[in-house]
Amino acid sequence: MSIINPSGKDIISVTTEFCGKPLTLEVNRVGFRTTASVLVTYGDTVVLGSAMVGSRPVQMDYFPLSIDYEEKMYAAGKISGSRFIKREGRPSDEAILIGRLIDRPIRPLFPKGYRQEVQVVSSVLSMDPSFRPDMVAMIAASSALMLTGTPFDGPVAGVRVGRVNGEFQAFMNSEDRDASDLDLVVAGIESGITMVEAGANEVAEDVLIDAMKWAFEAIQPAIKLQKELEQKIAPAVQDYTLILPNEEIQTAVDAWVEGKIGEKLRKPYPERNEMVNELRWAFHEAMAEKLGDEYDAVHDEYDEAFTMAIHKDVRAGIVKDGLRPDGRKLDEIRVLSSEVGFLPRAHGSSLFTRGVTQGMNIVTLAPLSYAQMVDTMEVNDGERSYMHHYNAPGYTVGEVRRLSGPGRREIGHGYLAERALMPVLPSPEEFPYAIRSVTEIMSQNGSTSMAATCSSTLALMDAGVPLKAPVSGIAMGLMMDGDTAYVLSDIADAEDFAGDMDFKVTGTAKGITAVQMDMKLHGLPVDVLAEAIKKSTPGRMHILEHMLTTLAAPREALSPYAPRIEKIKINPEKIGAVIGKGGEVINKITAETGAMIDIKDDGLITVASNDTASIERALEWIRGLTEEPEVGKVYTGTVVTIKDFGAFVNIMPGTDGMVHISQLSDARVERVEDVLEEGQTVKVLLTGIDERGRLSLTMKGVEQK
Repeated sequence: MSIINPSGKDIISVTTEFCGKPLTLEVNRVGFRTTASVLVTYGDTVVLGSAMVGSRPVQMDYFPLSIDYEEKMYAAGKISGSRFIKREGRPSDEAILIGRLIDRPIRPLFPKGYRQEVQVVSSVLSMDPSFRPDMVAMIAASSALMLTGTPFDGPVAGVRVGRVNGEFQAFMNSEDRDASDLDLVVAGIESGITMVEAGANEVAEDVLIDAMKWAFEAIQPAIKLQKELEQKIAPAVQDYTLILPNEEIQTAVDAWVEGKIGEKLRKPYPERNEMVNELRWAFHEAMAEKLGDEYDAVHDEYDEAFTMAIHKDVRAGIVKDGLRPDGRKLDEIRVLSSEVGFLPRAHGSSLFTRGVTQGMNIVTLAPLSYAQMVDTMEVNDGERSYMHHYNAPGYTVGEVRRLSGPGRREIGHGYLAERALMPVLPSPEEFPYAIRSVTEIMSQNGSTSMAATCSSTLALMDAGVPLKAPVSGIAMGLMMDGDTAYVLSDIADAEDFAGDMDFKVTGTAKGITAVQMDMKLHGLPVDVLAEAIKKSTPGRMHILEHMLTTLAAPREALSPYAPRIEKIKINPEKIGAVIGKGGEVINKITAETGAMIDIKDDGLITVASNDTASIERALEWIRGLTEEPEVGKVYTGTVVTIKDFGAFVNIMPGTDGMVHISQLSDARVERVEDVLEEGQTVKVLLTGIDERGRLSLTMKGVEQK
């Protein structure tokens, strides 16, 4: 049946099978004023992808594209857990990270010089709780862009892949995600992969490569479906003008720099950067003198052409001479140095330097009550007991920049370093602390996220956190010359800007813990990516060996300034006994001992204090309230009731057992009162517990003092 809506257009939809479920793309039901809107349905998940395109180029020296992911609490049938704010406000870190995840495979697919303003929003309207909605949101964003008529070289599709019992799966439920040793996102177009991001539990390189191949095949139905929708809609092609350097200007610039670059600029950083800046100033002076007053109007075009000439020189040096801008060979790592424990009051600290890139990391330990509550649209919110935060002010790149809160880049870099360490962290049961790791970037010259990973590892070990294994990370680059791939280890800024892909790999000596790959080309085959991953291992191991010369293992003792925390596991049914009515008991324990007490629903109790004696007093108190009777153990108890057949003795709070008259003594006892009286303290042995939970006690063979 044809449904007419206010726009006067028929609703059009297309459907295909995608990873075991129907995937449907629908247009003309909602979003009548947008450039393009697509409603994407997968299971019970519904995502609206909306795209708006400006009508004319804007006066900017970059492509003004913004891609956002919107969490709607109602999509999961939830109201925000915040006590004061109930409507959606600033995006959560999780929403920002998903927005970046969608942005990264899409942005390179627009042509250089495109300057129309483009805004894409993926809004989750309904969420199937059995899987995460982020990859459906990526398809929604791409589908909307395909219908705008812009020069978008899509479509793009992505899939999140895990591995359970050796089998790859997509759109896993929360139980399978917890059991998986891999969390891999692969996005791509029909001809190749455009983005990879992964967290892994020390998996082998071959496992990751096989998963990428599996994912690339899995996304093809979603790509074909978007093309089918585009053919049905037949959107009008947008008129646009690419703002590119004038070829005559580029020719003039190339002629001017000839003989002044190449081998002459192959110097270590920052000497090379200073030489390039001096050459740029000399170039502008020469052009101003040559063109006179006309030069002000074309200054920016000449400057962009100069930058392009430098980039071409970087690529030529690598392809022809096998040498990089700072004179290194393709697999050569910059000079490394590191130290730990240099901040006296911090619980753990480190300084990691690689070339001119430097990361300082500070670790703070606190009771588990300081864990971060996560309040997002997704059902299994939980809490985070490990948090990694990353800061990189303007001075780290030699710029004057207003201080502000963390942007999308800072949040993304912090998350990558956090993800790199997650597989090797101890569980709260093993190490009952909330851990905050903060990386303060001191200087940037390429791959600060990997400096954050390495400095975080060292600071955590300096703090005495019992890591299962140390983690190192390396940033790699790739340049394609025809079908030949040139892989660069430990990239710095110049080759990053001039390259075709940058990717980061972190891991232990055993295997990979995190990967992030971003392509500037329109897709790369898996074989090229596999080669890049395998070539990262020697450099990563070299960095790890250096780190271990600074600190070989976690310190055995915590900092004297870190809180002391002990743990005890009780029967969850006895949590109420520790808390008491209205918190009366726990408040009394904390007031009289001075210790801080945290109680988890599973019965894990942590007791924190700077005073060991106060921790012991609190633990003893809790044991007395929660201890389970143990057959064969001798207890000191109090006679509470005397009967003709025996006596009831209280052996722990709320727990009484009976001593039968025959068990009062080795000699015959005529009357219980001949041996015991109420209120008397006696030692008894617990001999049994029947099916109804009744305790049998004896005084025979137990010395009474």
